[in-house]
Amino acid sequence: MNALLHVSGLTVAYGGIQAVRDLSLHVAAGEMVCLIGANGAGKTTALKAICGLVPPRAGSVEFDGQPLVGLPAHQIARRGLALVPEGRGVFPRMSVAENLMMGAYARRDRAAVAHDLDRVYALLPRLTERRAQPAGLLSGGEQQMLALGRAMMARPRLLLLDEPSMGLAPLMVKAVFDIIRQIARDGVAVLLIEQNAHLALKTCARGYVMENGARLLDGPASRLAADPAVRQAYLGEQT
Repeated sequence: MNALLHVSGLTVAYGGIQAVRDLSLHVAAGEMVCLIGANGAGKTTALKAICGLVPPRAGSVEFDGQPLVGLPAHQIARRGLALVPEGRGVFPRMSVAENLMMGAYARRDRAAVAHDLDRVYALLPRLTERRAQPAGLLSGGEQQMLALGRAMMARPRLLLLDEPSMGLAPLMVKAVFDIIRQIARDGVAVLLIEQNAHLALKTCARGYVMENGARLLDGPASRLAADPAVRQAYLGEQT
């Protein structure tokens, strides 16, 4: 299998509690894949282990054929993975422009950085008008857009998104997911955690369902959306 991201047998424990158990998944270049499951299923921990923010107890993570386990998070980021964390994680006292430039902190190609900044502003026109404004004064949806733009300034090949719709009004959720789809159309692979399972399965080509730290189901998003167990447990439908 020619996967951009290949995770095999990933196990992560906090003390004696296994948060992720023997998880295997893959994401191809340019593909959109979602991870769905109840709160506490291990989804966020899995993303953190992939990014090097928590050490796995067992298993392997490969990106473009190269092993990532044991590398510090900043080295993993430089290889082309960018995480947009739950809660956005913007720097509230820094301006919008300064937040965006933090995404390019490891880059030395100044002309390309300037070009990418223009592209981010074109993709996110709301940020253009607010570029001098402190990020802490933005709405929740605007902060989510800023977190996406900051991640794109790193020129990632794989974007990891943790609950991008959390706390947003429906119109802002639509705007944020339109941006995510555009990023994917531009060739960036996406691994998405989203509590709104209906939206996740509608957006992505494939999905994985996690339960109690382990992979329960996986397959094409359309097939998961039609699965009676998924519909009852995660889509709020009676079977």
